[in-house]
Amino acid sequence: MSNWRKDHLGTSASEPLPVLIIGNGPSGICLSYLLSGYTPYVRPDAVHPHPLLQRKLTEAPGVSILDQDLDYLSEGLEGRSQSPVALLFDALLRPDTDFGGNMESVLTWKHQKERAIPHMVLGRNLPGGAWHSIEGSMVTLSQGQWMGLPDLQVKEWMCRKRRGLRNSRATAGDIAHYYRDYVTKKGLGHNFVSGAVVTAVEWGTPVSGGSGALASSPLFQVSGVLTTEDQSQQPFSLCARNVVLATGTSDSPARLGIPGEALPFVHYELSALEAATRAGTVTPASDPVLIVGAGLSAADAVLYARHYNIPVIHAFRRSVDDPGLVFNQLPKMLYPEYHKVHQMMREQSILSPSPYEGYRSLPEHQLLLLKEDRQAVFRDTQGLQKVFGVALVLVLIGSHPDLSFLPGAGANLAVDPDLPLSAKRNPIDVDPFTYQSTQQEGLYAVGPLAGDNFVRFVQGGALAVASSLLRKEARKPP
Repeated sequence: MSNWRKDHLGTSASEPLPVLIIGNGPSGICLSYLLSGYTPYVRPDAVHPHPLLQRKLTEAPGVSILDQDLDYLSEGLEGRSQSPVALLFDALLRPDTDFGGNMESVLTWKHQKERAIPHMVLGRNLPGGAWHSIEGSMVTLSQGQWMGLPDLQVKEWMCRKRRGLRNSRATAGDIAHYYRDYVTKKGLGHNFVSGAVVTAVEWGTPVSGGSGALASSPLFQVSGVLTTEDQSQQPFSLCARNVVLATGTSDSPARLGIPGEALPFVHYELSALEAATRAGTVTPASDPVLIVGAGLSAADAVLYARHYNIPVIHAFRRSVDDPGLVFNQLPKMLYPEYHKVHQMMREQSILSPSPYEGYRSLPEHQLLLLKEDRQAVFRDTQGLQKVFGVALVLVLIGSHPDLSFLPGAGANLAVDPDLPLSAKRNPIDVDPFTYQSTQQEGLYAVGPLAGDNFVRFVQGGALAVASSLLRKEARKPP
């Protein structure tokens, strides 16, 4: 940490960093890899199963993917992402995975140090970001191979570590370890700073260069607090030509906005249930734990409680057959435990007999208020009220990105500036082929902030940003 302060903080005022990345999860790691001179080329002997893409790839032999027209290459690709560059990079890394195949990547990687762009990655946690705060034994939603970053397959890494994939899926703990290992194995560690919390990002207006030169980008001033190894906190301030937002969306849990929500037995993370279980404040003999939500985090909490025989009341506002419910979109064979939760949600409503002892489902119920004596008051679809005693409440209804460090908390950067920023409904508005903000030159957003919510697809954003930054570097006057 002291080396970082000496090498970068001391010189930041006189020499701006070309790129500063805020967030050290999969998006930030992948972008650091690409900015460190690791350059993707199509293997000369590779044949892509997508005929149109294969034809385009043969048109520029020996030219790096980073130097090609990403718009042209991604045209006509279809898949499980709305981002054309995400589909392109995924198709190059995993050519036939959506058809159940296991064809190796058509890319080969060359480490060309002369192409590296100096950069820094700031993160609150260790490299891997929010993956370090997920309960380690939880199995990932995506297949293990989809969690991997370029040129180090998760399966290969797991074999070396003598671990195995469960149902082709890995645990969250393994994936967090993999991301830390990736940074070390690829020699990226000197770019990463852990324990850094950004508190403000400010920028000015571009100043035109003289003698016909290109207008220079605005300079960004990034301030924050660094927690050092001895746990002391030191302020920092950095200057950068380009800033990449890669903070994900798990910073600020969504709230219900009801009376009693601030009571001390109401929590927003699964770790609170784990702690209460260890402390013995919730047991098989206690009042039920109330879990509010119908997503995968709520399902994980149900599974955890069931494992320890803790009674559960599971409340959610949607119908169990709502097509928007995530369980109705998951293949049953790949996700048997989530299918089991969905089955419980359907079969064990409060009015039916009890095939699942210790579990009650409250579909289409709205939580109205929580009382100090741990009573939870609900309203059903008929307008009737029901009251239950609970030991602990877990509200797991999603989260919002915390961009309070940006002017106006980043509201003006969203697709619809009049609505709250949301990874799924109202992400940051970016150019689809550079991921640069449409509102602010030099400011980029990747991952969930730009609407890419799966590790498998966040890497396309990193490819787009790296390609854009390399073109900027090439245009810089000598």
